[in-house]
Amino acid sequence: MVRKLLVRGIVSGLLAGLLVFLAARLIGEPQVDRAIAFEANADKLKNEAPEPEMVSRKIQKTAGLLTGVLVYGAALGGIFGLVFALCSGRVGPQAPRALAAFLGGAGFIVIGLVPSLKYPANPPAVGSPETIGVRTATFFFMILISVAAAVLSLQLSRPLMRRFGGWNGSLLAATAFLLLVGVFSFVLPVINEVPAGFPADVLWRFRIAALGLQAILWAAIGLSFGWLTERETRRV
Repeated sequence: MVRKLLVRGIVSGLLAGLLVFLAARLIGEPQVDRAIAFEANADKLKNEAPEPEMVSRKIQKTAGLLTGVLVYGAALGGIFGLVFALCSGRVGPQAPRALAAFLGGAGFIVIGLVPSLKYPANPPAVGSPETIGVRTATFFFMILISVAAAVLSLQLSRPLMRRFGGWNGSLLAATAFLLLVGVFSFVLPVINEVPAGFPADVLWRFRIAALGLQAILWAAIGLSFGWLTERETRRV
């Protein structure tokens, strides 16, 4: 059963990756092109030679992008299938489609939205090469904190719901999650390396696009996985 859910998750992740690729071509890549143009112009003004491209921009936004989102989608979908197997009958709704939708929404909030509120995505030309290690580490640490806070609040929800009722217990558990991520978000360092003169609209649109792509990815995985699982259940 777990193997079937794992394979189903990978299939859902691949489907989601295709949707993300199409959406990224429409809403993400134009902002990346504008950011690269800004970086090239800044290098020109400083009389600095542009950094050589390891991979051409054409490959980056076609085959490279497609490969990346498919691999990421398949991996995330596989993990989604395992989490679904763990939660089925224990956490969340009982119906397969409802549980998959619930996990998809929770995944977007916990892994996509919360870490990005503290450390939003940046386009090319934003961020110093010397701090890339620190920026990557703090971002992934924020993801770990968000996941740990979600698991802890989920564990708290059961006794809280028994004592205060379903609605009030759920609100208290959600409040605990927000407090935990809020405290760690306040403690973690602020990283702001936007260069002077960088177009604010490009930065804003890029970050909105990045969140939008995360929403598409999680929604596609959750909905397609739920549909495939319910379809299989009806056959049985």
